[in-house]
Amino acid sequence: MHSQSSSSIRWSSTFFLTALLANPAFASLPMVDFSRMGQVGLAGAFAGLSLFNNSTAVTFDPSASSLLARTGEGALTTLGTTNAGGSIQSGCAINNIFYLAGSFSSIGNTSVSASNIASYTPSSGVFAALGSNGPNGPIYSLYCDVSTSQLWVGGSFTSPGSSVAIWDTKSNSWSAPPFKGFTGGGGKVLSITSNASENSLLFAGSFLTAFAANAIALNNTNNPNVPYSPGATPFSSSLVPVPLQGAEILGQPSSSDPDFSDISNILCPAGPDGPGNTWLAANGNDAVITIRDFSSINAYGVRLGNTFQSGFGTTTFSVTSIPDNTVQTLSYVNPSTGQNITCTATCPLSTDSSILYQDFIFTAPVTLTGIQITLSGWTGEAPGLHMLQLLSSGAFASSNGNLQSCFSPNPSNTTSTGQWTTKDAVTNIPATLQTVLVSTVAVGTSPSQAPSFTWQPYVSASGQYDVYLVIPGCADFQDCPLRTSVQVTVFPGGGSQPWVSIVSQQVQSDTTTLIYSGPIVPSSTDFVTTVSMTLANNPAGTGQDGQYELVAGNVALVLTSADVTSAAGSGSSGSNATSSFQHGFGFFEWPLSSDETSLDMISIDLYNALGATTSTTVSVTAVAQHPSGIVYLGGNFQLISGSTSGVSNIVASKSGSLISLPNNGLNGPVTSFVLSGNELYVGGSFTDTNTASMQGKLNGVAIYDISSNSWKAMGAGVNGVVNSLALANGQIVVVGNFTEALNSSASGVPAGGLATWNVSTGLWVNSGGFVVGNMTFIGNGTLPASGQKQTQFVAGNVDTMAEYGSSGLVILSSGGSTGPLVTPMGIQLTSNVTNVSSPATLTKRHPHVRRGPSAWISHLNIGTLFTRQSATSSALPPSPPAPAPAVLAGAFWTNVSTSHQVAIIGGNFSFSSSSTTSSAVAIYDPVTSSISALAGAQINGVVRTVYIDQQQQLFVGGEFNLTGTSATGLALYDLSTQQWDTSSMQPLQSSAGSSVIVRSITSSIYKSDTVIVAGSFAQAGSVSCQAICLFDTTLNQWNPLGSGIQGDISSVSYAGGGLTTNVAQYNFADSTWAAIGNSAEIPGPVTAVTVNNGNYSSIFAAGRTADGSSPFMMFWDGVSWNSVGSSLQGTTNISQLLMVPLLDTHSANSIIESDRMLMISGALSDSSFGSASSVLFDGSSFIPYMATVTAQGALGSISSLFYSLANFSFGQQQFLATGIVILISIAIAAGVVFLLALIGILWTLLSRRDDRVAKYNASDDDDDDNSAQHRPSSLLEHINAATRTTILGAASPLNPQENPTAAEPDPFGPDGSNYLRAETPSDAVVGTMAAEEEFARPAHARYSFDGTGEGELPLTAGLEVEVLDDRDTAWWYTRNPQTGQEGVVPAAYLY
Repeated sequence: MHSQSSSSIRWSSTFFLTALLANPAFASLPMVDFSRMGQVGLAGAFAGLSLFNNSTAVTFDPSASSLLARTGEGALTTLGTTNAGGSIQSGCAINNIFYLAGSFSSIGNTSVSASNIASYTPSSGVFAALGSNGPNGPIYSLYCDVSTSQLWVGGSFTSPGSSVAIWDTKSNSWSAPPFKGFTGGGGKVLSITSNASENSLLFAGSFLTAFAANAIALNNTNNPNVPYSPGATPFSSSLVPVPLQGAEILGQPSSSDPDFSDISNILCPAGPDGPGNTWLAANGNDAVITIRDFSSINAYGVRLGNTFQSGFGTTTFSVTSIPDNTVQTLSYVNPSTGQNITCTATCPLSTDSSILYQDFIFTAPVTLTGIQITLSGWTGEAPGLHMLQLLSSGAFASSNGNLQSCFSPNPSNTTSTGQWTTKDAVTNIPATLQTVLVSTVAVGTSPSQAPSFTWQPYVSASGQYDVYLVIPGCADFQDCPLRTSVQVTVFPGGGSQPWVSIVSQQVQSDTTTLIYSGPIVPSSTDFVTTVSMTLANNPAGTGQDGQYELVAGNVALVLTSADVTSAAGSGSSGSNATSSFQHGFGFFEWPLSSDETSLDMISIDLYNALGATTSTTVSVTAVAQHPSGIVYLGGNFQLISGSTSGVSNIVASKSGSLISLPNNGLNGPVTSFVLSGNELYVGGSFTDTNTASMQGKLNGVAIYDISSNSWKAMGAGVNGVVNSLALANGQIVVVGNFTEALNSSASGVPAGGLATWNVSTGLWVNSGGFVVGNMTFIGNGTLPASGQKQTQFVAGNVDTMAEYGSSGLVILSSGGSTGPLVTPMGIQLTSNVTNVSSPATLTKRHPHVRRGPSAWISHLNIGTLFTRQSATSSALPPSPPAPAPAVLAGAFWTNVSTSHQVAIIGGNFSFSSSSTTSSAVAIYDPVTSSISALAGAQINGVVRTVYIDQQQQLFVGGEFNLTGTSATGLALYDLSTQQWDTSSMQPLQSSAGSSVIVRSITSSIYKSDTVIVAGSFAQAGSVSCQAICLFDTTLNQWNPLGSGIQGDISSVSYAGGGLTTNVAQYNFADSTWAAIGNSAEIPGPVTAVTVNNGNYSSIFAAGRTADGSSPFMMFWDGVSWNSVGSSLQGTTNISQLLMVPLLDTHSANSIIESDRMLMISGALSDSSFGSASSVLFDGSSFIPYMATVTAQGALGSISSLFYSLANFSFGQQQFLATGIVILISIAIAAGVVFLLALIGILWTLLSRRDDRVAKYNASDDDDDDNSAQHRPSSLLEHINAATRTTILGAASPLNPQENPTAAEPDPFGPDGSNYLRAETPSDAVVGTMAAEEEFARPAHARYSFDGTGEGELPLTAGLEVEVLDDRDTAWWYTRNPQTGQEGVVPAAYLY
């Protein structure tokens, strides 16, 4: 019903999904320092994502309408909601205030009472009603005239105007439009927009218009008898002044000057402002002018002319009606600006001597017996007036004598046949006597023989009028039995046929009956409008004493539109024929800066093309004018006459004639237009042209190319109805009732009621935010400042919403004031792929060294953390649903051709690129927001893991086959040559009855140029290596890892098991496995595990209980496993555990240090915060962090966070050796013997010693002491080392030494290839901690320790110490930096 790249700016307040009802309100989100992690991506099965903050969660009632704010980047924020059943249909902005309208009684989170229209101030977040006398019906369209600060309102209402009203933002008041609005047809305005030059307004809807063929505007008015004044309008100057010759008029206090003391001189001044034509008040006083007529007057306003006598003049006044004593609200035209303004108590009167008079109009005609005008402000000595007139509602005629009005050549007149006599009655208005004429007629008299009465009202100007017959009530006259019915005939003139009505006079009280509505020509010497009354052909009633009584009261003509504006209403009963008045439909032009209109013929042509018949369902809903002058009209209509016969729903007007668009228009209704250059964007409920020329690709939206006169598709449209369009930031934003935007191949992109079309690329792109619902309106806010993007407002019936919209991937970065900066994908992935469900397996989340928890744990040299199960195990718990489109894995890679760091993503999705559709794997460039496919053969299936090695080789794993090759589940792509490498790697093979599934691809520093592949397979090439195998990228050979395993590996970082589950450590030095803790303490299969930055005594594991009924999260403190997730609810599925660094700190505790938090991701539910997709754990409480939603509006899930830096710090930067640990989950079928697998870990020694170590002299120690060559790794070695310091006085081998002797090569020492840069000592893996001081890492005492034993170091809780050697699993060698004392302490006592 309306004509009209990606960055990361967040709005200050965020609201979430309906289902995400957070009980507590957190002060603010913890500030995660993503900048330390390099480029960061967040992947999962979602279409929308929101951040939690301290705002109260909002529930969405789909039966209500919600107003959303949309940033220039597309992020959405909920602002407020209407009452249930309410709707928002339109909106626009003036001076940083947004106005919204529709059909509602309240709006906002605090339910501000507002009738159909309200304002919203973004700076304060406040909704407010617009006055108390606004439109009394639904509003469908708004137009903001920024130049005049006026808000034009169109809809279906009767007050303040008929279907049109004006709100003046400066005076905060309502007024009717200058032309008084529209009636007829459906009686509603559906669109208000400006013409191409913005000097006139174009109204469209369902209404009738009429135009007098010979109407000529003179002096800005249709009335040549009224002197011109800029303070009048064509409408007000057409209102005949009420004759006040017989009224009582008082002006008090009056001037003592007799030339200026007669108040009656200003009613119809005989000359210019001056003696005998002007009234002045007494000096120094307010003045009150009272007019009492003692009869009922139907008035529409007052006309005041100021005096410009030296030292006198009125500046402010007010008007009070009598007898109700109501101060009237007035509307007037500001003579200097042309603005329509309203006022009440202190209305201004111009002191410009060029303004002869000003007309002040009531909001609607008022029935009164007098008025009181208070002159409250003046200039000089006293107030005064030169002119005062009471304006009627249009024209009038009384049955009992008529007086001549000001500026009229003659008074109204009456004629009659038969005998008519006067009859008086006292009315319910004090001191008012009602006088009518009556005539009796014998029952049975024919109408032709009966008395008749004719009114001849003086009509000063042609226009559209409603004509009423005032019928006096019989109760006041005590003649009810005599009353009957009469026939009334109206002759409007201009060649129109008479309108005949049968009116009953059997009414108890005074009644006003509409007897005609339509055009009327002004009175002249050639014609006068007449209203005739006589006895009806079939009189009602039986009369009294054989007699009927006919009663003649008054006739009132109410002006609805002056001819200069040509807006008309429909008639009532009766008939009218073709005349000099030309009728129009659904379109009207109103000039803003001139008196000329050039588009009036459009409505006439449209009316005629409709066959001169209309219904309430026919309408024009959208109008747009091209700079060439062509006007386009869209709506719900079918033309059946003239040259455009057969055209439906859209038509153009060129050079004064209607013209067809190609293929006779569209096959369904049009709701909205947006004109951009030579392209007209059309929205509505259609699927093609009328001749089906576009093969069904115009679903809901279409482009009409003006230059080529042809239709173009927007992809294949959307799968539903479009309600509104808007243009902003080079994009067409489409809202409506649909769920997908369709590409040219008809593949669907999730779009729950809001979709975005990039004008330059001609593609559907990411909208930035996400919503599911029936959206009714999209419009722009205030024009942005230079360099800023256009913000918008969106409204509709929302089911659920997310702040950011993105199909499975967002980029995170630091820098937001209340949380991370979130950059959604600039493109949309589609869902026309098979939704693969793997209830017994878990999805690989971290593809390679530059990734999530694997990268963290890989820095630990404690061995492999994994879960294992017995032969009586159950299947792994199901992973969270990942309906397409879903991103399941990601890795960052620097594209050497563009120098851009791109994300290579894999999952369950498809996308269109270069006119082709690809699936499962893609290269996404965040810089250009573009996506591209891998060249060559396409993957058919689901990708679960990706990994990039140092040779620019991309390993792709999952459940798929590569078209045209023998590769299944695993494929190799050369990024440097951009082609698949099908010869270097022998394919994996599955066991009988199963298929190959690769869930994990990682690398190990144990041996350079190797890749470890894990999943479900029986062998690789000819090598038997079930479930896990090592691939040598130099020799292109497969090698088994140890003796292999029996079962399946789910994920390197997504471990899982069965009934008997634990976490174990594999030590590469002695090829042994050892359980970590008591497996009985872990209640079920583990689905995620992480180690706190290399601290063996700080491990987190999560999963589900053995019976699958509930989730759990456990913490290993070096001594035992303890539950830390007791509040997690049964629906929780944890996909990832990851320690992340903070910009700020939290209170330290014995579980997590103050400079980091544990990020828990998946599909989470907790009694404290409700539902979320990611939470942060500070060691004591869960803090909801992110929430996601799927394209269908269900809760989504986050699968992984991956990043580009292999090493990053929580504290100071240092250089350390780095090892790796592989985490695996092993699922084993019942009855199969579990075999431990050799899963890679190489823990390394430092490749160099400190200079002081190099000076160590072995002769200083016993001959059999070779501790210089081998650092202590057992408890005995720790004690011996400490004893040497205390007893022998020798330097500890862990401290600087001198005179080194040749050292025997360490079989596990550094080989150069495994010496990588790490940014902190805490990045070092357990078992490879350097002994030198420069490599010591800080730790804190969790408990106090007396340290009385030999070689022990005393501890107090909270003490900071330096860990010098942590190879032993139970005892660590440490130093107190405050005292310099060294010794061993229990490892479990530190964190």
